[in-house]
Amino acid sequence: MMDTLWFLILDGLRHVQGALDFVFSPLHALGPLVSIGAIAVITAAVARFLTKKIKTRRYRELEKEFYYWYNIKQEALRLQDTDPQTAKALGKTIDKATLNKVYYDYFFEGLLNNLLTMYIPIFSMLGYVNATYRPEALESMFGKPYLFILHWINGRQYEIGAIFWFAFCVFMFYVISFAAGIFRKRIAGKSKKAPGGNSGTNSGPDFKTVPVSQSVER
Repeated sequence: MMDTLWFLILDGLRHVQGALDFVFSPLHALGPLVSIGAIAVITAAVARFLTKKIKTRRYRELEKEFYYWYNIKQEALRLQDTDPQTAKALGKTIDKATLNKVYYDYFFEGLLNNLLTMYIPIFSMLGYVNATYRPEALESMFGKPYLFILHWINGRQYEIGAIFWFAFCVFMFYVISFAAGIFRKRIAGKSKKAPGGNSGTNSGPDFKTVPVSQSVER
């Protein structure tokens, strides 16, 4: 039974690899750097999209509860100097045991969520790139067993392979996406402060909106 299941899994993986070869084979005309870079960017973009759009119900509930307690804590810290009585009253509502549990549950659930939506897709494609663009395959397809030679400051030379280039491109995708997100927030903030913009006032956290959970109801 286990042997049959294993053969079915291997057969399925071969079909998946064949489908990926069919999709990405046109990129070979652009060279291995572009091919692997495009695969890395597409993989990272899909993983980022899945991470944003796919969240479990428990994760959403824990996220609401986490930010509820986090906002109370931040408001108490903010009012320590200006309104110590209110800060003290807010501090009394914070159950440290509940807060620590919420932090831990939120972090762990987020880790599991990211495992399914980001880490598994990226490492699966890393395995595909490692199998498809191994040194022997690179030499067969492009005439050399590496992508390029990196000349380091100490005079040494390093032959860069497919795995390193794939990981580097994924890393740079997330760095650029993070920087672009900060830039967009700054532009949005400036547009709100501009004349005629909706500057608004920050009235602080909404303590009336409490997620339904036993820890908060206590």
